[in-house]
Amino acid sequence: MQSRDFVYVGDVVDVNLWFLDHPDKSGIFNLGTGRAEPFKAIGEAVIDFYAKGEIDYIAFPEELKGRYQSYTRADISELRASGCDVEFKTVAEGVKAYLEWLNG
Repeated sequence: MQSRDFVYVGDVVDVNLWFLDHPDKSGIFNLGTGRAEPFKAIGEAVIDFYAKGEIDYIAFPEELKGRYQSYTRADISELRASGCDVEFKTVAEGVKAYLEWLNG
């Protein structure tokens, strides 16, 4: 199953604001949730939001096999060691927040 460390843009903003408030902290940090969630979770969140729809699966393109990173998960241990305690949304929470904004 293909999974990614999807991060909600509002969480990225919150991390940047945290560093703005902590100018004594600096470095290069991975930014993600530290969790890998399947692509399917995005579709499920959209279906849950609208209370309708279904996921239609298609085959993975042959030309991308071996050239596509099918799993990512950010190591955020250095970010946490810096003191940054921003809580990251799950895919379901991030998609819901985005769709609420989009349909606002």
